[in-house]
Amino acid sequence: MSGESNLAKLLRDMNPVLGEGVFVFCTLAADEGIPADITPQLTFREPEGLTVVLRREEAERAGFRYQFVCRLIILTVHSSLEAIGFLAAVTARLAKAGISVNAVSAFHHDHLFVPEHRADEAVVLLRDMSAQT
Repeated sequence: MSGESNLAKLLRDMNPVLGEGVFVFCTLAADEGIPADITPQLTFREPEGLTVVLRREEAERAGFRYQFVCRLIILTVHSSLEAIGFLAAVTARLAKAGISVNAVSAFHHDHLFVPEHRADEAVVLLRDMSAQT
């Protein structure tokens, strides 16, 4: 199954769900490995180093410095990796409300990392957006 690509259907069926836990963004040196007892939610290699997104308690236990304390919103619709405009529409709605977002597309769903203190508000805005489509 390749996922939905129709923008109207994606917006209508996005069904945002607030994930459990609080996450943080860390960076490790390019030659530094991830400790075996760490289970990151996301890793991404950049020329400057390895970005690791993980639960705050794991980062603190490992002694990692971190930034952007956030919650994860999962857009549960199975979106196509080739869908056009879905994340643009979603992030524009959050931007209009002054909510920063770090979006990640995975194989089945799109995921939004939003500031911890604005996560509930972001879910309400996205549910309203979906209902109006």
